[in-house]
Amino acid sequence: MLEVRDLDLYYGDAQALDRVSLRVEDGGIVAIIGANGAGKSSLIRAIGGCAYHLIKKPRAGTILFKGRDISGWESYDTCDIGIGHVAEGRQIFPSLTVQENLEMGAMLRRARAKARQTMEEVYAMFPPLAERRTQIAGTMSGGEQQMLSIGRCLMGQPELIMFDEPSLGLAPTVVQEVFQTIRMLNEKGMTILLVEQNVAVSLKLASQAYVLENGRVVMEGRGEALLADDQIRRAYLGL
Repeated sequence: MLEVRDLDLYYGDAQALDRVSLRVEDGGIVAIIGANGAGKSSLIRAIGGCAYHLIKKPRAGTILFKGRDISGWESYDTCDIGIGHVAEGRQIFPSLTVQENLEMGAMLRRARAKARQTMEEVYAMFPPLAERRTQIAGTMSGGEQQMLSIGRCLMGQPELIMFDEPSLGLAPTVVQEVFQTIRMLNEKGMTILLVEQNVAVSLKLASQAYVLENGRVVMEGRGEALLADDQIRRAYLGL
């Protein structure tokens, strides 16, 4: 579904990604792991078109979605062909109600016709959102806001969802719920690209994983295989 080939990305003169390549198969969960500053979020933003106000477009390399070259596209275009993005820090509209936030997610051309049906599906998936549909989003807990962020993404009818640090700042019980949601979405056929600080859980979920260091892919393999790798266990799990 998604293929990145030899991607070079710069912020001014600072290189963020160095010849990064990866593949995301239809229906899979691919995890990207690495230390802070490794380039994980830069990769997600480059695919989704969220960083181009800073960098314009990648200096080299290609991003293909379902065989179509989307290198340098803006975020509103990548969303409208089926790439969803659950951003780090949730990024909801805090002054709007829950329902208004969800309605914003369905503004895409691809999503408008089924907006009402999709909203009911989101409310069924996240009952607390249905109970709070008229509540101002900024007054909700962090876990509820993360539900809303995922729900708003689903309103856009994505085929691939990119999660950027979805457990960041959440209580442990809420983190479990977030990962259960990601697993459930995948079981329903959604393709997932996951950047997550919880390396152990990410690798358990992932069918394939990539390790980034200083903007480069230094390891790749099946999630379970990387989880058992001594180098990974020492570097990221403290074992």
